[in-house]
This record gives sequence, C-alpha cells and structure tokens, in this order.
Amino acid sequence: MDAEAHRNKDKDKAKAFRALHVPGRPLVAPNGWDAASAKIIERVGFPAVATSSAAVSACLGWEDGEAAPVEAMLATASGMARAVSVPVTVDFERGYHLPPEELVERFAATGAVGLNIEDSDPATGAIVEISEQVKFLRGVRRAAVAAGLDLVINARTDAFLRRVGTPEEQLANSVERGNRYLDAGADCVYPLGTGEPTTIEKLVQRIDGPLNVARGVQSPLTVAELASLGVARVTFGPSLQRHVYSWFETEALPSLLA
Repeated sequence: MDAEAHRNKDKDKAKAFRALHVPGRPLVAPNGWDAASAKIIERVGFPAVATSSAAVSACLGWEDGEAAPVEAMLATASGMARAVSVPVTVDFERGYHLPPEELVERFAATGAVGLNIEDSDPATGAIVEISEQVKFLRGVRRAAVAAGLDLVINARTDAFLRRVGTPEEQLANSVERGNRYLDAGADCVYPLGTGEPTTIEKLVQRIDGPLNVARGVQSPLTVAELASLGVARVTFGPSLQRHVYSWFETEALPSLLA
C-alpha cells in the first residue's frame, strides 16, 4: 500500500472513530498497554483501543509523567496500531515537550488516529495557563491539517485531578477549559478526576461537545449509568493493567510456590 492509500485509510478510520462518540451511547474504549492486550480488546469485540500512559510506562520500566523516552512510547503505540484493525487512540500526556509540528509528524507515523493531550505539567502537577494550552492545541490541530492528518484530539483537563480551588471552582474551571479547547480544535473533552454523578451531568450539560469519563475497575458507576448521564466516551486509564498485574503477583505467582 502506497503512502497516499495509507493516509486515506487512516482518514477513514479517524472519521469512523470520531463518529463513535455519541452522548448517551458512549464509545467504550478499554486501555491496553501493548500489542497483545490491544489484540485481546479487539478480539472481545470493542470498536476501539485506547492506551494508558501509566500502563505503557510501567511495562517499559518507567514511572508515569513523561519519564519514559518518547521514542519508546511512540514505538508501543505503533505496535498496537499495527496489531489491530480498529482505531487506536494514544494517551500522549502533554506531548513530551514536542512542538506541534514535530508532535504531529512523529505521531502520524504510528498509525494511531487519536491522542489525549492533558493540561497539567506531568512533572510538577501544575495546571498550565489556559491561554497556553489553547495555543498548544490549536497548533496541534493546524499541524495535523497541514500534514493531511485527520487527528481525533481528546483534550484532558485536570482541575478536578489537581484539586484546583473549591469543588464549584473545579467545575467552572473544567467547563471553561473544555469549551475553550473545543474551540481550539479538540474533538472531545476529558475532565479527569471526578466520578460524582451530579458533577458529570453538569459537565455534560455545560460543555459543548462530547465528554470522556474515566471508569475504574471498581467504579461504583456502571457504563449504563454513565450513558444515562450523557457521557460520550468511557475509558479506564491504567486500572485494567493494574488489575491484571495484581492478579499475576498476588494469585498466579504465589500459587506456583504452594
């Protein structure tokens, strides 16, 4: 397949992936951490695969927070995208200090069609100024358009995660940032750090685009309940990998010593 055919195939995949974000009928995209886990997710029947930066970093022997080499993270994303036929979306933290043009150029080579970009500094936890994050997201979108890449951008906002202000201020901050990020070219907003139903409902009502909510393995809210709140995308972060690896450490391996 030539380069043009690859680009057209990726554009079709991105279009299909974007269309899966339906409020009230959410895309459920489990987070894998390597090609093998991605293939399992596809085989079970999920329409897309997400990655988790924390899960991938752990498998590579690094801590989360952009500690892993960007080349290793991109190589893992590429391996996962090659292993499955469904769309792959990548947790790319805050871009690993790459300028938008280089970020898009290097990301395009992976074959993934979506990426998460967060608005707090992974190293310090400090929230990035909203104008700076808007500029960055706008730059990524412009670079993607210039490169002929249809990129599905999931803009993560961390006001809840970083506990910025009172709960009311966290909500207002998340709404403002979410709408600004959508205006800058994001396709979906991901306010990480809240699982409270009333708050999620307010976010859905006040953010003018699809909402991604994280659900842990032990989350009290089911996917059906999140759907009833109007959520458009459900992901799981590193919780699935941690659950599997915990079983491996606490049950599977000890049983071999019994």
